[in-house]
Parts: sequence; C-alpha cells; structure tokens
Amino acid sequence: MGTGFSKKKKQAKMLQQQFSQMQDKLEHTEVTGSAGSGLVTVTLSGDFDVKSVVIKPECIDPEDVEGLQDLIKAAFKDAKAKVQEQSQLPNMPGGSPLGKLGMFGM
Repeated sequence: MGTGFSKKKKQAKMLQQQFSQMQDKLEHTEVTGSAGSGLVTVTLSGDFDVKSVVIKPECIDPEDVEGLQDLIKAAFKDAKAKVQEQSQLPNMPGGSPLGKLGMFGM
C-alpha cells in the first residue's frame, strides 16, 4: 500500500476534523424561519431542536385553523432549510474526498 492509501487516509482525517468543527458550530447555532411575512416564526437549533414558535395575534383566526397550521409548517420548513444550508461541508482544496474514498474509504 503506497502513497495513495496514505493520501486517502490523510484526506479522511481532514474530513473528520471538518465534520467535528461543523458539529461544534451547529451546537451553538440557532436559525429562525418565518412564514406569512413574519406572522409565524420558528427558531431551531443546529440539530433541529425547536427553540421557539412565535405566532402573532393577528394571525389567529378560529375559523381558519388550517391556515395557521400551514404557516407553522412553512416557517419550520424555512428554518430547517437554513440549518441544512449552514451545515454544508465547506469546499476543500482538491474537492471533497468523499467521492474519491468510496463508501468506507476503500
């Protein structure tokens, strides 16, 4: 096993360090998604834990519960997309080793 294996092992270690840094960052990240021009906001942690749901009083209509439910779902979806966007692996020199390593680095 020559330098090719050594290089892949080094890339895997670098990738593992980046994942660890990303996890640490996400633990302290909070993002807010909104819907209905801010009528409903949902704040999530980096690991998708719901931190808060804020519903403005003017949004509450007993005759339109489904509309409120849709706004809550849309705000959650918006916040979730923001967490996923922030959790993307940064660009690495030479490209991501995932594609080169195969499923288990072999």
